[in-house]
Amino acid sequence: MTIRPDTDDYRQIFLADTPLMDVRAPVEYNHGSFPGAINAPLMNDDERHRVGICYKEKGQDEAIRLGHQLVAGDTKADRIEAWRRFALENPHGYLYCFRGGLRSRLTQQWLREAGIDYPLVKGGYKALRRYLIDTMDQIVQEATFHIVSGRTGTGKTRVLRQMPNPVDLEGLANHRGSSFGRRVTPQPSQIDFENALAVTLLKAAERGGPIQLEDESRLVGRCSLPLELRERMISAPLVILERPLYERIAIIREDYIEQMVRDYQARDGEAAGWENFCDYLLSALDRIRKRLGGERYQRLRGIMEQALARQASNGDLSGHDDWIKTLLTDYYDPMYDYQLSQKSGRVAITGGPETLIDWARSV
Repeated sequence: MTIRPDTDDYRQIFLADTPLMDVRAPVEYNHGSFPGAINAPLMNDDERHRVGICYKEKGQDEAIRLGHQLVAGDTKADRIEAWRRFALENPHGYLYCFRGGLRSRLTQQWLREAGIDYPLVKGGYKALRRYLIDTMDQIVQEATFHIVSGRTGTGKTRVLRQMPNPVDLEGLANHRGSSFGRRVTPQPSQIDFENALAVTLLKAAERGGPIQLEDESRLVGRCSLPLELRERMISAPLVILERPLYERIAIIREDYIEQMVRDYQARDGEAAGWENFCDYLLSALDRIRKRLGGERYQRLRGIMEQALARQASNGDLSGHDDWIKTLLTDYYDPMYDYQLSQKSGRVAITGGPETLIDWARSV
């Protein structure tokens, strides 16, 4: 069997979605890792903390000795078995620690003693992260971007995904980008978001041609767009998606009512899922209370509560159309129209889904 060498071909790792085994402690992994990487730590958080204190007080040799004492016996056997399983299931993968140093080498050594030679990523997490930061900076400077814009409810993300070279910022951030945009599952950490965005941009640049992005503000939920990308986006050509109001209401109802009920009930069960869905919807309205104004907020909340009661009683969703229509025409549309008036010189094309998709495929 040919022994694969250690690698510093970071580009190919990300383009190929190479399986990665992160042997850092869980606290490091949770702070930031890479798409598809799994955590199989050499030391857990407590062990890492104790070894770190020992290193500061007594030096490297004593810290290494303590580490071997803490990770021994059944604990050591269990961790080697987890690494062995990963290596056998992912024969083309690599392992890494923070800098590709002591922890990676020790993991390699213990795996080798278990009969498996498995390569590491040179430079570890730090080098991979640095590569992504530099690569994203270069792509943002050099690529051509087209920004898919349009009023709330036009289904911009749906259309974006049918374009030839999309980067779905909302998908990467796991958030729809509005006060109602929270999803059932949590958003990624800022570093995880940035890493996933960089990998997606790398793949888009590799495909070639203009890159399509959805028009977003600086924050997508709690995930912040890199400043350089945001600056490129606010000067890039706009592709304006238009749909009639009745279609927009139907899209909002499908995405924010029907799908969210299913997601909450799949996660929490029928009864608790329904309660959590209601809380999500009412809380989203609460977040824009000041901008709506007291009288309009109270009226919309009343309509929303009645719609939820009707839905709970007999599954009738039509009551939601009233508050959705009012929120679109009285709140979101005027705000969008004002913003668009400041960008009129950037509009490249306006039209329905098929028109925009065909245009994107032709440029």
